[in-house]
Amino acid sequence: MVNAVRVPRLAAFAALFLCLGLGITGVYAAGEQAEQFTPEFQRIHTTYDAKHTPKIVAPDSVKRGEWFNVTINVGSGGQHPSLSEHFVRYIALYKDTVEIARTYLHPVYSMPVVTFTIALDEGGSLRAVAEPTHSAAWEASKKIEVLP
Repeated sequence: MVNAVRVPRLAAFAALFLCLGLGITGVYAAGEQAEQFTPEFQRIHTTYDAKHTPKIVAPDSVKRGEWFNVTINVGSGGQHPSLSEHFVRYIALYKDTVEIARTYLHPVYSMPVVTFTIALDEGGSLRAVAEPTHSAAWEASKKIEVLP
């Protein structure tokens, strides 16, 4: 009985792709789309830009294993806009190269400011990455020391 329901859905899905001229291989064309972006759009920006560079607010040192807040504000020299045509898609927090938190934002309804509550076992670098809709992601970092 279950297969009787699934087969027509699969056939309808395949028929839709064929009608759109995509064929089954059209599903895999997303990889080709990445080649259309310029290197400037693919590479993370690490230079300073008043509206796009994330600002990290966190203590310089924390105790090992204790929770603390990290606030990231996109636009270290002024607030990034949150418009339907231009907004911040997500803000991610990394400890060195490991992503430890991420928030996706909605245009108009979400201000590009987030606070993550984290705990660390060792010191290193906190990195904030924010991706707006009109450019590649922007990155900022802050060294943090973890005390015993």
